[in-house]
Amino acid sequence: MDIRCSVFIAASIDGFIARPDGDIEWLHRPEYETAELNGVTYESFIATVDALVMGSKTLKKVLSFPEWPYEGTPVIALSHQHLQIPAHLEGKVEVMAGDVTKLVATLAKRGMQHLYLDGGQTIQAFLAAGLVNELIITRIPVLLGQGIPLFNPVGSEHELRHVGTYVSDNGFVQSRYQVMAGARAFHGLQASNPALLA
Repeated sequence: MDIRCSVFIAASIDGFIARPDGDIEWLHRPEYETAELNGVTYESFIATVDALVMGSKTLKKVLSFPEWPYEGTPVIALSHQHLQIPAHLEGKVEVMAGDVTKLVATLAKRGMQHLYLDGGQTIQAFLAAGLVNELIITRIPVLLGQGIPLFNPVGSEHELRHVGTYVSDNGFVQSRYQVMAGARAFHGLQASNPALLA
């Protein structure tokens, strides 16, 4: 399948991508916003992306932002339930359901070559299906103690190849990994599990 799936995400030192209620304000401290960042920038990354794939919970969070942050990039929202898409986003957000392997095949047939995966459950579902090619994870210098985890504690084992690590003056540490083929699934975790696409 000639399509690449990448994760580009920030996480706390203890591995959470949001507080238990989904809050991500801890990512937006003034000292973080003004610092020059080393490594792969969001701007350079998103410029290579054909579509962004996220779960319904992540979409709901994004819809609470004052402005739509993905102008010019098609968004695929994964959900097995009906999602009400605001009128101003018609044609910009498409709701899809089903097995993620079939979903990727469908998008590949449309000519898409690079998918950006966002949201813990979406990332976990694509990892379980062996579809993730690249992880770009930026560790933020904070311990949240609890929250929404980046990785499922009962998932699959994957071998990674370290591509590079970049340190910024504000304490951000970004590591980039290539996900090697041949994941070993544990406990029968299925990518088509509806709970993973909630």
